[in-house]
Amino acid sequence: MTTSLASLTRPQKAAAILVAMGKPSASRLLKFFKQEELKALIEGARLLRTIPQADLERIVAEFEAEFTEGAGLLDSADKMDTILNESLSAEEMNALMGNGEPLAIKDNLPPVWPQIERLEATQIGAFLANEHPQTAAMILSNLAPTYAARVVLSLDKPQRSEIIKRMMELANVPEAATKLVEQQLRSQVLTESAQKDTSAGQTRVASVLNELDKSQLEEVMSDLREVGMADLDAIRARLFSFEDIPSMAQKARVALFDGLSTELITMALRGTALPLAEAVLSSIGARSRRMIESELSQGSEGIQPADILRARKTIASTALRMANEGLLELPSAQNAA
Repeated sequence: MTTSLASLTRPQKAAAILVAMGKPSASRLLKFFKQEELKALIEGARLLRTIPQADLERIVAEFEAEFTEGAGLLDSADKMDTILNESLSAEEMNALMGNGEPLAIKDNLPPVWPQIERLEATQIGAFLANEHPQTAAMILSNLAPTYAARVVLSLDKPQRSEIIKRMMELANVPEAATKLVEQQLRSQVLTESAQKDTSAGQTRVASVLNELDKSQLEEVMSDLREVGMADLDAIRARLFSFEDIPSMAQKARVALFDGLSTELITMALRGTALPLAEAVLSSIGARSRRMIESELSQGSEGIQPADILRARKTIASTALRMANEGLLELPSAQNAA
């Protein structure tokens, strides 16, 4: 029994072409279909019978924008089941056919965008400089705005303007295209970065040096400079101490102290010089400031110096974490820009 071409629905025509392509090619394509589309394909295929060669060729012609090759003889629901069963897991098949909870079909690779945002913005800017502006616009649109802004500033002005223009006009990007771009980023950016980038080592060194007080830090940095240690400027850009707070922009200071308790701030301010204390107090609300000033006016008798130092390091560590997350900018980064 044959199936009339006129009676075929679009899902049935798509199912016919997939079967005609054969299992290897069809299996690769199935990964790009949405869950509801796969379900429609399965349901449509179950109603198919033999399709004459001439009708199949006409179906292929209708879909030539999506499928550039296609040849085959017969179609059946059993063949479609075979392709799907070899492409999807049992859980995915059950979810598609309504026999279980919906299950998203996805790869096991970690998201690429958070990994990209850990790299230097100039490194991504150099990569985008060699890409088509449309591709660059798509990549920047998937990055966090703060990080993307730093990448944009690293680009040449003409290229920067063209990419921003395309970002404004960018429509929804097909999932298949997004996957291809993510794959290229993994192979061309992340892999190369893992081989060449020394930022992880710089971060480890900086985390050790950040435990030192100001005088100890300067002594160690001077020693490192004398022995000709490479990337010393990059390490310094990752350093931050409580005493550096006056050098921060007001906006950054407000962001830093917004989530900190008054008890922690009070402890850290004990015994500080007036300029440092004012830089902190001017970054918090009036009510919190009055509470802290009242507490400080009672003196520091009985307060252990180790507790004060611990509070200051906690605030410095919080500033470093927020800077790494793009929530604020440290003075070292501002000076280097």
